[in-house]
Amino acid sequence: MKRNNYIISKLDELFPNAKCELNHKNNFELLIAVILSAQTTDERVNSVTPFLFKKYPNAKCLAKAKLKDVEGIIKPIGLYKNKAKNIIETSKQLVSLYDGEVPNDREALESLSGVGRKTCNVILNNCFDYPAFAVDTHVARVSKRMGIANKEDDVRTIEEKLMTYFPSKYWGKLHHQFIFFGRYKCKAIKPECDNCPFEKFCQKDYL
Repeated sequence: MKRNNYIISKLDELFPNAKCELNHKNNFELLIAVILSAQTTDERVNSVTPFLFKKYPNAKCLAKAKLKDVEGIIKPIGLYKNKAKNIIETSKQLVSLYDGEVPNDREALESLSGVGRKTCNVILNNCFDYPAFAVDTHVARVSKRMGIANKEDDVRTIEEKLMTYFPSKYWGKLHHQFIFFGRYKCKAIKPECDNCPFEKFCQKDYL
């Protein structure tokens, strides 16, 4: 079995139901949650979004929010001042340009405040079933340890290598499985190497 197919098979065994762990009810909530998730955990984001979305359930409401009020709600997460500005500005852009709806176009998404390529890929994949491979810290680490990417590769290079290595029909699910594998087994500190199905080709220098 080719290594790429082997990885797909084993990740399916380990995490058959891997999915986005950011709690959300619609595309708008996911977009805001992903912006808030930068450099913090999904768990931390999930602790503040219920209060945020109860007060501001859609882009039109959040666009009118006072900065200090939003800062107060999301203060428990990192970089909350910049993130508060970004989600209010993004909401204003959604209202003025897209009638409050999240666009399903890469160029449009990446033009929104606080939205980079990784966030764009998450939205395209989860909201619109568009084949994309978002690269966060977990995906980057796992890709390097599996030998798919090199230690010095940046996130864009890693994304391109992953998209070349795996067929596009698997990208969306693999994105979540790589995150689960990196989050729960192949951790940055003290990875659980016992009984790892990828131990035989793990790049030990990256541990």
